[in-house]
Amino acid sequence: MATGTEISTWFEGQWHRGDVMIMRAADHASWLGSSVFDGARYFNGCAPDVLAHCERVNRSARALMLEPTVSASEMVNIVAEGLKAYDPEDAIYIRPTYWGIHGDATAIVPDATEVGFAIVLEKIPMAKPDDSVTLGRTRFRRPVLEDNVVDAKAGCLYPNNARMLVDVRSRGFQNALVADAMGNVAESATANVFMAKDGEVFTPIANGTFLSGITRARHIHNMKSDGIPIHETVLTFADFEDADEVFLTGNMSKITPVTGFEDRSYQNGPIARRLREMYWDWAASQTL
Repeated sequence: MATGTEISTWFEGQWHRGDVMIMRAADHASWLGSSVFDGARYFNGCAPDVLAHCERVNRSARALMLEPTVSASEMVNIVAEGLKAYDPEDAIYIRPTYWGIHGDATAIVPDATEVGFAIVLEKIPMAKPDDSVTLGRTRFRRPVLEDNVVDAKAGCLYPNNARMLVDVRSRGFQNALVADAMGNVAESATANVFMAKDGEVFTPIANGTFLSGITRARHIHNMKSDGIPIHETVLTFADFEDADEVFLTGNMSKITPVTGFEDRSYQNGPIARRLREMYWDWAASQTL
């Protein structure tokens, strides 16, 4: 089942309208999970950081022992062609994907010499400026590199995120604030996390247990440019309980205010509003 509507699929050298069947029942990814993807956004006629997302999907493929077959610049050109089928005002999710087709003699290791590739465009609305979420704690944690492929945006990681969401939703929260293996805050179940205290912003230091997101990096750059003090450091759940403001950043929604963490309530604060304003101002220049 697709998440969005008005789907277009680039597969085997051409664009197709609709949710095209691209993976076979016996493909390595179908039963052993060797798939990676990335997500960029197109909205208001702009496509911020689309090249960076295409570069990352190639890095993710290599982390899963798959050899990329399409350069990042080629992907950008393919995406630009596919977006011609949409209105500039449409909000589109851009998802390049690789997957393993064959395995080695044991079947476990994917064969890097033949790799599936597709790009999917889906119409998915952008979040509204006042959309917010609440966070709860979960017993499920982010893995480390010795446990899983945390250096890739890999499909096989997401069942763990789903467990986190189901866990906290059962208690009435919308998302989870998640610990790393040491018990410190890593991110949410779906996006990177920031907190503000006394006018300064803090975010968990990228320690290899979560993807340090492209949108996260863009917001950090914008904060530094705007003179907002920003610190990447070790953060505990107690730090978040004591915060003045908390927000999430990720490609899908760009920035999402957090209005509660367990019993703690927050304002939809001025820093998140300022960052949203800066991001949209910058994104307006990012056309294909």
